[in-house]
Amino acid sequence: MNQQAYETGKSAYQHGDWLRAVAQLSQAKQPGEIGGGIDHLLGNSYMKLGQYESAVSAYQDALRDTSYGKQGALSCNLGRALIAAGRPQEAVRALSAAVQDATYATPYKAYMALGTAYERIGDVRNAGQAYRNASMDQSNPNPSAALRSLGSCFMRLGRPADAVEVYRTALDFSTPLESQNQIWCDLGLAYVAANRMSEAVDAFVHATSDGTYRLSPEAQASYDAARKAVAQIQAKHPSETDAFLEAAGYGSIDPLDPTGESGELIPSAEDTGFFSINEEDLVKQEKQNRKVRRKHNHTGLKVFLAILIIAVVACGLGGFAYYRGYGYPTQESVVQSLFDAKTSGSDVAQFVTDTAASSTLQQINDAIPSGANIEVKGIDRSMSDSTVYLTANLATGGEQDFTIKLVRDGIGWKVSSVETTYASQGSTGTTTTSSTSGSTSGN
Repeated sequence: MNQQAYETGKSAYQHGDWLRAVAQLSQAKQPGEIGGGIDHLLGNSYMKLGQYESAVSAYQDALRDTSYGKQGALSCNLGRALIAAGRPQEAVRALSAAVQDATYATPYKAYMALGTAYERIGDVRNAGQAYRNASMDQSNPNPSAALRSLGSCFMRLGRPADAVEVYRTALDFSTPLESQNQIWCDLGLAYVAANRMSEAVDAFVHATSDGTYRLSPEAQASYDAARKAVAQIQAKHPSETDAFLEAAGYGSIDPLDPTGESGELIPSAEDTGFFSINEEDLVKQEKQNRKVRRKHNHTGLKVFLAILIIAVVACGLGGFAYYRGYGYPTQESVVQSLFDAKTSGSDVAQFVTDTAASSTLQQINDAIPSGANIEVKGIDRSMSDSTVYLTANLATGGEQDFTIKLVRDGIGWKVSSVETTYASQGSTGTTTTSSTSGSTSGN
């Protein structure tokens, strides 16, 4: 090794003189010589200069020096160079090797690059898994960035409810020096996709409140749509005061201005005819009113008692049905809706219990076949949980048995797990393979 060239190149590298660093480090090795440390710095210098193919070659040379170590860092850098060079498939292999190095101190860097590589080849699901691992790495000083990327993957997978939770977590992990405006904007888009318009409006307001952030055309269109939806909802549901006045019979009439003329708080005699009534008419009218009130009070009492009896009976029957495991929607309709959602490409999360982990939700989604017609074979019911046994006629032909477990959700039901059931060969029993047991482990 040419020690002088190496030291000069190292000094140039430390001072950011990348051209001089490349020139000197390229002369530091003799032909055929292996030098991991030299090639490592040389690859970094090429990356700074935007010479990505040269950086790839330098990192590959450095990896050949097994005595140098730093396999994780070198593989991560190689993966980044391959991504920049437009070779994402090769980058996936290099970055996967990086996260397998137990001595690599900052695996989140490799996971973030791995997510990018998967996105470049169109594998959004594995990209999301990589970003999830990056966010969970304790060495990651900024998990918020990884969570934002994970939220973006959930949006592209058609899972806005999951994206909402991820973006909210990203806000919790963002540092005071980091602008949260973009995260609030992403959260607003997720709320719109999840049809939670009021919360979407609040998120967009947060994003633009300090005046430094400008919404993209897509975000602005979503913001406008959310505000319009909220306005329509408010128009259909008037305020408590408006509802009280309408129930009192005023409708659209202002009780303080019944003639519709501002300032005319008391109707004139010509408008009401009140001042043209004599005393005899008033007495006669009062007798008639008392008679009508007695009749109405008697009828009202009978109606109240009838309603009370019906309510008591209904409560008794409802309590018995609840105890026996019945509810609305029924177990059958929830399971049917779950399979229909998978077929139509809708979000199945709305039929899954809110306490399910994201990995469990993903496993349930993966276990359900698209386009299947189901036939419920039996149901085990109890007050708090139920099990549905069904056979699915698959769109590709053939049948598949499933065991669906549900838990009580108010008076209805939500799915907690989906299991595929296979008949044991040469046996009358069954072997059940769970699709939701365990949790997804990170590298």
